[in-house]
Amino acid sequence: MGRDDEEIAVLRKKLLLSFLIPALLVFLMWFVKITELAFEADFTRLGVYPLRVNGLPGIIFSPLIHSDFSHLISNSLPFLLLGTALFYFYSEPALKIFTWNYFITGLLVWLTGRPAWHIGASGVVYGLMSFLFFSGIIRRYYRLTALSLLVVFLYGSMVWGMFPDVYKDVSWEAHSMGFITGIFLAIAYRNEGPRRPVYEWMEEEEMSDEYTDPEIEKDKPET
Repeated sequence: MGRDDEEIAVLRKKLLLSFLIPALLVFLMWFVKITELAFEADFTRLGVYPLRVNGLPGIIFSPLIHSDFSHLISNSLPFLLLGTALFYFYSEPALKIFTWNYFITGLLVWLTGRPAWHIGASGVVYGLMSFLFFSGIIRRYYRLTALSLLVVFLYGSMVWGMFPDVYKDVSWEAHSMGFITGIFLAIAYRNEGPRRPVYEWMEEEEMSDEYTDPEIEKDKPET
């Protein structure tokens, strides 16, 4: 096996590992929905109900619960794509970022949402989208910036879901809180994960900026 083949094998393995956690959670979402139908149950009251103690468990469970298959399908694909992108490009801090996004979004919905049951993974999806977009810009790394532009191209229309009354019976609070959480995490983890590569010409430019005239240095008093 040549060097190129080895690199491709490593990238495939990394992609597969990056896919595992998002895929597991999507599997749980579908399992919950199928269980609801099989037992004619309704798990809506395991969602988030703002400012109620019995709504607190929803911070954990609400992303796994969906009103119908249309709701579930609309969240599954972006959850898989954005989640995999997070774990692939931000492999070291990805689990921390994902976990904080999951819980902070739910907590903010519990603190700020309307008095209703809030369910679905869309808040987490908005958090992932927001993080990937703003993190790519903050880091000024062209690969991540390209990823940010791709996110905007694919999910740019999602921005309308953050405003009240644009879509009926949709938790715009979860969308907007997820978006805010993503921005916060992009700033908080700006020094962790992938870094913009430093090329030789950058180092030479930096060295030239630091150059000082030896004649001036000679005349400086000692301290």
